Amino acid sequence: MAQGLFDCTGKVTMVTGGNGGIGLGFAMGCAKMGGDIAIWARNAEKNAAAKAQLLEAGAGRVEAYVVDVSSEEQIIAGYDRLMKDFGRIDCVFANSGASPRYDSVFDISTEYWHEFQSVALHGAFYTLREGARHMVKRAEGGELGGSLVACGSLSLFQGLAGKMEYAASKSAIAATIRCLAAELGKFKIRANVVAPGLILTPMMGDNPAVEQGLLGIYGPQTPLGRLGYPEDFEGIGAYLCSDASSFMTGETVIIDGGYMIRP
Repeated sequence: MAQGLFDCTGKVTMVTGGNGGIGLGFAMGCAKMGGDIAIWARNAEKNAAAKAQLLEAGAGRVEAYVVDVSSEEQIIAGYDRLMKDFGRIDCVFANSGASPRYDSVFDISTEYWHEFQSVALHGAFYTLREGARHMVKRAEGGELGGSLVACGSLSLFQGLAGKMEYAASKSAIAATIRCLAAELGKFKIRANVVAPGLILTPMMGDNPAVEQGLLGIYGPQTPLGRLGYPEDFEGIGAYLCSDASSFMTGETVIIDGGYMIRP
């Protein structure tokens, strides 16, 4: 029985790319509400640091696994280990991806296109599909419910010159989420997209000059007048993991400080 509106106690959330940036922010929200957390990422050292942070924040239990989500086999094996450790999965955040590399469609090679999609699209699809498989199995046993979440971006709504590999992956996984919402609603499994605006993450480097430069460009264009940070995803993480979001599915939640509605 939930002890509060956003209580995540007893719920297990798995986050790909959960050892930093938006993924860690999402996981932190669930941890602060008492949830159990599983991290999938490729860097064991960063995994260990994130695990310590999440436990300190209040997570009931945290396990970190080295999983490369470009591999369907590693994803399936990762869920096998997760189920042995936790016995259940309640929320999946398919967050792993990469930043676009080029500025023109003519610079995007076929090899690079497929390499990019292996994580950003195919890996996200496999992650969501296998997570849903475990949720449905539990539902068929009498316990309905679950939350599937994908990381989108503002490229769902805006064209980005030269960033086709990135925008294509985000648009495709958003469509996948809507299909999952339509198919899995009978099991009370929700599926939603979180679409971030410009978020300052460790991938951009720890350089105050970079932060100030971006703030100078985007601050005046954003109604809230600032950049986004990983901690801005704690609230949506707790909401989508908890039963507070039990009647929300098939939606895209934009977290961008109002950038999309600027004058």
